[in-house]
Amino acid sequence: MGLIERIRFRGHDGISLAADARGPADGAPVVLLHGGGQTRGAWGATADALAARSFRVTALDLRGHGESDWSPDGHYMLDRFADDLRGVIAEVGGAPVLVGASLGGLTAMLACGEEPRAPLSALVLVDIVPRIERGGGEHVVGFMRGTRDGFDSLEQAADAIAGYLPHRPRPRSLEGLSKNLRQAEDGRYYWRWDPEFVRPRDGWDPEETNRRLSAAAQAVQAPILLVRGTKSEIVSDEALQHFRALLPQAEIAEIAEARHMVAGDDNDAFLGAITDFVARHAVGRG
Repeated sequence: MGLIERIRFRGHDGISLAADARGPADGAPVVLLHGGGQTRGAWGATADALAARSFRVTALDLRGHGESDWSPDGHYMLDRFADDLRGVIAEVGGAPVLVGASLGGLTAMLACGEEPRAPLSALVLVDIVPRIERGGGEHVVGFMRGTRDGFDSLEQAADAIAGYLPHRPRPRSLEGLSKNLRQAEDGRYYWRWDPEFVRPRDGWDPEETNRRLSAAAQAVQAPILLVRGTKSEIVSDEALQHFRALLPQAEIAEIAEARHMVAGDDNDAFLGAITDFVARHAVGRG
């Protein structure tokens, strides 16, 4: 692991966003955007591997997650995340490669496909497409809502995750899990995200959101790679066919046996899928 720089960005409405930067300062920029309920820590191995190849890698905590500020009004619409990302890209400089998992991918599509369009040199969508599967999304959000009241211990949290991800071996060490939880004054452990993030929203129209995302994805003026887990709960075979028809020029890599959290399920295969793509399209600040 190389030197990690802790940096802060200013969000659209003045909130502070936390990030880690790795790699040479003059390297071609890559920005990593985690999924909902995760933190920038999810990208540790990926960020290290890309930085070792001389990219300037920035892993961001989205608003309401990790060490970034929570939205003061408790609102977490996609527009908020997209506006934050536009500001981050402006501060990073140049046209970065964006690697967005789930919520991070949705954020990138809107920030770079809707006005004002943020610059990018390429986009990697990690198990997310413009057409969101309601069933899979409800499964993920259901777990988050069901555990937002915290845990009595790290062991209890590990048991909950093992039940949610039965295909993964239960970790012997709880050190990694401890980075995604915070211990509050009441002694309980809570996820490092704002519980308001998963509060049901009135007036949300999933079909209109899908149409908007589809239009934004088509407007992205850069190469796109979709990395999909073959057992994804979010990107079904039907959704994959829709993506192929919508963006026939996009590249697609499938990771065998991986589910929605592709990089966590098989990080070696994930890195193998994205590294050449990033190297082909990353552009220096020059």
